[in-house]
Amino acid sequence: MRRRSMIGAGLAAGLSTMAGSVLAQGLAGKTLNLIVPYPAGGGSDINARLAAPELSRLLGQPAVIDNVPGASGSLGVMKAANGAADGSVLLMGSPMELMLTPLTLASARYKAEDFRPIGMMAVTSMVLLARKDLGPGSVDELIAQLRKPDAKELSYGSIGPGSLYHLLGERFTQQTGTKMLHVPYKGFAPIINDLLGGQIDLVLAPLAGNVPDLLDAGKVKALGIAAATPHERFGAIPLIRASKGLDDFVYSLWAGAQVSQRVPEETQQRLHVAFNEMMRKPELRRAIELGGSKVAPEQTLAELRRGYQADVERYRAIAKSVNLRPE
Repeated sequence: MRRRSMIGAGLAAGLSTMAGSVLAQGLAGKTLNLIVPYPAGGGSDINARLAAPELSRLLGQPAVIDNVPGASGSLGVMKAANGAADGSVLLMGSPMELMLTPLTLASARYKAEDFRPIGMMAVTSMVLLARKDLGPGSVDELIAQLRKPDAKELSYGSIGPGSLYHLLGERFTQQTGTKMLHVPYKGFAPIINDLLGGQIDLVLAPLAGNVPDLLDAGKVKALGIAAATPHERFGAIPLIRASKGLDDFVYSLWAGAQVSQRVPEETQQRLHVAFNEMMRKPELRRAIELGGSKVAPEQTLAELRRGYQADVERYRAIAKSVNLRPE
């Protein structure tokens, strides 16, 4: 049995080496450039730092992280769109800058279809957070409060016009026939600071980062979660879709890697295989889960592309319905 185990281990190692050599074909000698369209320290940057060493090992090429923040992520996206079309440039992106920014920022000279997904890393549920002393304790109570003729106008924060936070806030008021004051910020940290301080009332935000800790400590409260099923850790948070008129209010923030649509199909397939192999590493999966997100399910390229295009069409329809225009 010991001899069989050694043979099995040797065979597995050999297959892994063969796979690595195949994945590296056509890329050896090129530096893999992982473009992050935000400053260091954010979710996209953390994902890139998890992915870089693994993709470097699998593809047999050095990998560097290029933080290109600015203009709601569009500067990094445009750099990726204009980069080499040989598979050496990956965008560590999300629907925020890929799909939503072009709908609101005239200077974002690209469209979502300029990119193709090669792999997803994480999926994060969106949760409706409220300051801890806000009267309503559920989505139904919030709607009832907003509909009162003499009620004080409540405010919600976002990381800027056209962000997912903003779009979902507008969608919520549209579907419930209510009104709220939109307060834009330049980042998530000041939103949370003002929510804790009572300067704003609500925010639709990802259930990740420091949000779980704030909920555990009772510093903010969750009125509902924009998910199809209850959250594994926060199962007591009611589903927003359970409220009348909000049955389709299911949204998440995904994060992964994309390449320019100019990259040859064969190269996209090779990158996709490497990405999937990377995502099977237990240590990487644990790191994603520790950040509060779910590990994205493994998908074929065809499945990724169908899901990507479905999101593009969904967000464009919502933007049109709330009269969102580029400025």
